[in-house]
Amino acid sequence: MADPRGFIEHDRHLPRRRPTDLRLLDWKEVYEPFPEASLRAQASRCMDCGIPFCTSGCPLGNIIPDWNDLVYRGQWREAADRLHATNNFPEFTGRLCPAPCETSCVLGIHRPAVTIKQVEVRIVDKAWNEEWIRPHLPGEHTGKRVAVVGSGPAGLAAAQQLTRAGHSVVVYERADRVGGLLRYGIPEFKMEKSVLDRRVQQMRDEGTEFVLNAAVGVDIAAAELSARFDAVVLACGSTRPRDLDIAGRDLGGIHQAMDFLPLANRVQEGDIEESPLSAEGLDVIIIGGGDTGADCLGTSLRQGARSVRQFEIMPQPGESRPDENPWPTWPLIHRVSSAHEEGGEREFSINTVRFIGDPSGNVSSLETVRVATSDGNGRPSFDTVEGSEETFDAQMVLLAMGFVGAENGPLLEQFGVELNASGVVPRDQNWETNIEGVFVCGDMGRGQSLIVWAIAEGRSTAAAVDRHLMGETALPTPIEPTSSPIC
Repeated sequence: MADPRGFIEHDRHLPRRRPTDLRLLDWKEVYEPFPEASLRAQASRCMDCGIPFCTSGCPLGNIIPDWNDLVYRGQWREAADRLHATNNFPEFTGRLCPAPCETSCVLGIHRPAVTIKQVEVRIVDKAWNEEWIRPHLPGEHTGKRVAVVGSGPAGLAAAQQLTRAGHSVVVYERADRVGGLLRYGIPEFKMEKSVLDRRVQQMRDEGTEFVLNAAVGVDIAAAELSARFDAVVLACGSTRPRDLDIAGRDLGGIHQAMDFLPLANRVQEGDIEESPLSAEGLDVIIIGGGDTGADCLGTSLRQGARSVRQFEIMPQPGESRPDENPWPTWPLIHRVSSAHEEGGEREFSINTVRFIGDPSGNVSSLETVRVATSDGNGRPSFDTVEGSEETFDAQMVLLAMGFVGAENGPLLEQFGVELNASGVVPRDQNWETNIEGVFVCGDMGRGQSLIVWAIAEGRSTAAAVDRHLMGETALPTPIEPTSSPIC
């Protein structure tokens, strides 16, 4: 373990975020530097807790106590090796994962949990800065070829593992750059894309090939992939957005979040000078209280919105765990992201019932009601509060209500792969679809979930494909397949 008295002598601390008035002037990541001595003190809070629930709370099975101890002792390179033993991309999870490991931390039963996520990202960033992260070339080549469709975190994890196992791997991505939602869904202020680019370059140097602007089923026939490759991995995500089918939905100025956010990222990539869907000077309402809604909030503020409101139909959670939500389950508590610090207003227990337009056919306001939440046989039901009608001005509305499943288009049709009633692609215990040699991982087979689950699924699917091709595998299998998101 680290310092036996660390959790007694040190309180939980995180790096400060840059002042809001300054960070709204740019798109850089929001955190200030954190002194190494402070980080090592945070690592020392990791206890010798007997059963490290943090490890089981992490879908990747990260060996968290080990690298906390190594950081405390200043053994950074060993910590980086231990971290990469279970996670291909800790720089992604260290920035973007909501850290179920921390909510499972034993110290969190009665004190603030260990700052696992911050230690993780600091280890990997130091490893990059010290040039410890190099291409891992396979010892021998198998002669087998694998196609991976989709370059989000699940597809990248599967591709890297299979390349390192000695297979020839080609990743097909329909966009013009690698990364999926990491590239065009995550705003720059949450993860600068140079972080993604350096990892993709490592994969190229290892031998993974990327084919861009290539929509399988449109630009490339599924039959061609099946003929050219010994196995195919589908990792196309859960990309069909949930819509809001109410009066006025056809008005101009109402956009899905994933139509809005990629354009802002393209400005940062230098593709365009300004976004055609800019919030500048507008009253913006975001419908959906989750992370994607917060991303829209921070983006709208940086674009110069006049006002921003974020609507959530659920009631505002409390500041601490309710009794029915005990440790180590994921705590349903009120969270304030960096975007929420920067401005805007949050409205809870509110439901939009109608969009109202102006004479030009664009949205001008929203008609809403307040709702009371009740338990409807295990699922919440929302009852209108009488007399609670309100109207809010809005010239831009962003729908950020999550995703309902994979796209049911030419790709699945040509492969003959099934899509079930939940909108995901079923798979068996070997991560294989109903078509032999075609595998699925990530949100496409799981449903909308977390980046850490996507990476874990990519690693596990790679092991299944390797076993399918070679009869056995030495690749790790962090999790078993499921068609239902766990968190």
